[in-house]
Amino acid sequence: MSNLIEIIDSLENRISKLLHKYELLKQQNTTLKKKIVELESESELQIDQLKQWEEKFSALKNANAMLGSDEYKRETKLKINALIREIDMCIAQLSE
Repeated sequence: MSNLIEIIDSLENRISKLLHKYELLKQQNTTLKKKIVELESESELQIDQLKQWEEKFSALKNANAMLGSDEYKRETKLKINALIREIDMCIAQLSE
């Protein structure tokens, strides 16, 4: 009978420890989920910032091309030709 009581006490202790570990893991899981949401939000902000910097870089590159920088001569010519085509299309639409 005493042996049975010891087994039951041991089981109770193990169950208690398991429940405690379960609660700790549940709290840790909640914390990690919050951290994931924060990191995803931060990642989206960084992606937006990257897009803005890419747009600024592109605008700066185009400005250099328009100024006739040696590095961007080919791009300058292509950009000018594209602008001329756009102007020609506008003139054609206005003359209709």
